Amino acid sequence: MNVVRVAIAGFGGVGRATANLLLSRRDRYRRVYGTDIRLVAVCGSRSGLADADGLETGRLDALEPGLSGPEFIEASGADILIEAGPSDFRTGGPGLAYIRSSLSSGRDTIVISKGALVHSGPSLRAMARSSGALLKLSGAAAAALPTLDLIEHSLKGCEVLEVEGILNATTNYLLDAMTTQNLGFDEALGRAQAGGFAEADPRNDTEGWDTASKLILIANFGLDAGLTMDDLVVDGIQSITEQQIEAWRKEQRVPKLVGSLIRTGGAIRAAVGVRTYPLSDPLAQVSGKNKAIRITTDAMGETIAIGSGTEPLATAAAALKDLEHILTARAARATAGS
Repeated sequence: MNVVRVAIAGFGGVGRATANLLLSRRDRYRRVYGTDIRLVAVCGSRSGLADADGLETGRLDALEPGLSGPEFIEASGADILIEAGPSDFRTGGPGLAYIRSSLSSGRDTIVISKGALVHSGPSLRAMARSSGALLKLSGAAAAALPTLDLIEHSLKGCEVLEVEGILNATTNYLLDAMTTQNLGFDEALGRAQAGGFAEADPRNDTEGWDTASKLILIANFGLDAGLTMDDLVVDGIQSITEQQIEAWRKEQRVPKLVGSLIRTGGAIRAAVGVRTYPLSDPLAQVSGKNKAIRITTDAMGETIAIGSGTEPLATAAAALKDLEHILTARAARATAGS
């Protein structure tokens, strides 16, 4: 049976969820792909663990200090890297070093954190093409909500004319609470933080930067647009007033923080900001922590996907969807070469 070795860099909540889900699906990988998946290394910022024969679930709490960094992953002999570390689109770190090392070595790479892809997406894509490595990012581009898959597979051959995305669960929950429960921004945010689905420092979400990051990934990796953060107009929800909420309520319009891409004259214009929708619009019905995307194409018209999943499991599952795409591609290459 074919053996494929996997390493995970970044071992917080998402990295651990990915490891546990991966190990629970080994029988599936053997049955469907004829592949023995072995988790040979995991690491956080300061500690890690490696075993060429494969790590088991019960050992993942016993990380050893000093086992970390791209060199540690390289030494593990991994065939595939899953990068799940913290995300910083302003510097690309800390995942950027792991991803560069992995792609330059020809290692297929699944990226969950957005920062490196926003910061250095074009160079990383070029590196993957040069080395022949596959670069996948479903977990980074809205996780359980299919975004890139729709463009790359379901709408293949069409020209995408417009994209509207409710891409951040936290802001959608906050706006929903403010409009349906008459909560102020601070009270709604406090409830979200108490529930564990808003960060202690929520500004990347509430100021629109998380939505903008996902929008850039959809544009650049799905539509080959080449956008940077400087190309976007980004507004968040932190300045919405009770008077605005009341006015929208009277007009029977629902506010959503939306990332939008519009193709005009061969160029793609991108923005993040609050849009309001009539109750008859499907995006107006996307409540709570749900996310949604609407893609308008020249030939297939309008496609809408709405969904959510329990985190961090949903993001882990999105990353492992990418793993299955990689296993399919590897099987096809092996067949073609035989």
